[in-house]
Amino acid sequence: MSNLTAWERISLVHQKDRPTVRDYIPMIFDSFIEMHGDRSFGDDPAIVGGIAYFKGRPVTVIGQVKGRNLEENKASNFAMPHPEGYRKALRLMKQAEKFHRPVICFIDTPGAFCGIGAEERGQGEAIARNLFELMRLQTNVISIVLGEGGSGGALALGVCDELAMLENAVYSIISPRGFASILWKDASREQEAANRSRITAEDLIELGVAEKMIPEAPGGAHLGPEETAQNISAYLEDALQRFRDVPVETLLEGRYHKFRKIGEFSEGPESGL
Repeated sequence: MSNLTAWERISLVHQKDRPTVRDYIPMIFDSFIEMHGDRSFGDDPAIVGGIAYFKGRPVTVIGQVKGRNLEENKASNFAMPHPEGYRKALRLMKQAEKFHRPVICFIDTPGAFCGIGAEERGQGEAIARNLFELMRLQTNVISIVLGEGGSGGALALGVCDELAMLENAVYSIISPRGFASILWKDASREQEAANRSRITAEDLIELGVAEKMIPEAPGGAHLGPEETAQNISAYLEDALQRFRDVPVETLLEGRYHKFRKIGEFSEGPESGL
């Protein structure tokens, strides 16, 4: 799998049989109780969230929902959340903080919905509020990119103490088609853009954006969802144990520096950087 290009990995995460967060939740967690609504406007099926047990420990689980077919995708708005989805997620995160539960976020979205209604209800503010509140949330936050992590729509669930990615997942500020359209004014060059964008798990670990890569089943998660779920579970067990006794002040300081360092680079010895 490590020899696959970014474009080939994008093709894998777009497989219609690739497991979604609704597949993984029952395979990884026990007694999941879904919670609905943002207590302001309504519920957003593009984000699922609730309380569950992981290895006997209560946790809050939040994830972006993709569908396997057209009807499921229409029901979840093709995993593009509205502002009420992000506000629902934040409500559950604040509840988790109150009861000292770890928060586990599953990212899988091409980006936040950009329709007129979403803009009228404050899409930008909802995403910004999540970034602001997550940066200082006084409980452990672990985020995992299952397939696509697109722009601010993904980052609204991605401010965390540790970011992991499935082996074939991608995480980017813009889609390859958008990249090609802006840079070259030619959307047909999206494959080239994907392979030049450094959006794979290995790239993002090297760049310091992500910390861990979770192996998928051979051939991709769609060929072995149970094996992939076991790998996610093993990662979560290790991560939650490592962060279990970390003081809140240390968590917040580490989270702050994790994101402050993103974007640092050097251009060679002559630059002096």
